[in-house]
Amino acid sequence: MPLAPRVAVVIPCRNDADYLDACLAALAVQTHQPDVVIVVDNASTDASAEVARAYEAVVAYEPSIGIWPAAARGYDEALEHADIIARLDADSRPHPDWVARLVRAFVSDPTLGVLTGGAEFYGGTAVQNYLGEHWYIGGGHYWIKKWLGIPLVFGSNFAMRTPVWERVRDQVDRGNARIHDDLDLTIRLRSSDGVRYDPQLRMPVSARPVQTLSGLSRRVFRVASTFAASWPEGAKWRRAEPSRVASGSGEWMPEGDDWAPEYGR
Repeated sequence: MPLAPRVAVVIPCRNDADYLDACLAALAVQTHQPDVVIVVDNASTDASAEVARAYEAVVAYEPSIGIWPAAARGYDEALEHADIIARLDADSRPHPDWVARLVRAFVSDPTLGVLTGGAEFYGGTAVQNYLGEHWYIGGGHYWIKKWLGIPLVFGSNFAMRTPVWERVRDQVDRGNARIHDDLDLTIRLRSSDGVRYDPQLRMPVSARPVQTLSGLSRRVFRVASTFAASWPEGAKWRRAEPSRVASGSGEWMPEGDDWAPEYGR
């Protein structure tokens, strides 16, 4: 990877124009500007695509409704533009140094393949925000790492090197809109992919997922459905370690083959 890696930020979006506007405004004032911002218009019926174009983002269209189809479409598009694929959601509000922190982390550590962080919830009550941050997201990081041996990739706040996506893009259940895309991605990864959780890499996100019991229950249920859809890949006994090497140029490289409101988190 070059000293100044190219960064593509991917934002899946369905009928979230107002949130998207604020997200893109936050990206526009990053201390390290991404090379490209890719907004995936997931068959929106509002002004999401127009908002994206107003910020000169690349707009990719994905007709299959669902967070996984939309996210995967964005990652595929990013392969042409980037060394690092960064991901957030339309309701994310990245801090001004978010992209800069990602770039520093990947440049300083050639073994790092995936970097993820935590959440700071906004828009809910103090109790909702706390439960969302410490129980919903924090609990997910804790229990998923215990089971899978690697941190949960938090879809509203993570980045990966392009070879990681190239390796798993045909393994993930990208057409399944009823599962957690970030958990499904995590299940396909291994510790040798260089997956790291940085508790200081925090992302303000909407408290929408934890503001109703039905919404929270639906998302928790998706954890079970995601493991069921990927079984036995998510089993502990399938977590075999492939090999990983660094090239002479210092780039991370894999080795081997086995190694919206309407869909808001």
